[in-house]
Amino acid sequence: MPLISTKGVYGLTAMYELSKHQKESPMQIKEISSNANIPQNYLEQLLSKLRRAELVKSIRGAKGGYVLAREPKDILVKDILIALEDDLKIIDNNAEHPVLNIFFDEAKKNMKKIFDINLSKLDEFQEKYNEFLHYNI
Repeated sequence: MPLISTKGVYGLTAMYELSKHQKESPMQIKEISSNANIPQNYLEQLLSKLRRAELVKSIRGAKGGYVLAREPKDILVKDILIALEDDLKIIDNNAEHPVLNIFFDEAKKNMKKIFDINLSKLDEFQEKYNEFLHYNI
């Protein structure tokens, strides 16, 4: 019963890295890969899907790379996950009982609400992480 695969986690991580990068210059794949600890060849596949979903843009040339297609506040986490996972699923197939199918449909709607935050909101989690580190040193 996978909710979010490695593909979704890596893609969201890459998008967060891009959101933190200076907007004047594109971020190269090797830099994203290094910062996010994502295998470079796998990252290329993910960025290709994200480009087709119009969430990132690729810039060609020696100083090329990737940039967000929109401002971080305009990109929702759920849109990133759906672009990579094709959908957010609670289960992979229908249950035998119709009542359970209704339950799983409701759970899916609620899950989409949870991920209905934009990339810039992830900075709040960075702040929580920094506080955690500060108190545990």
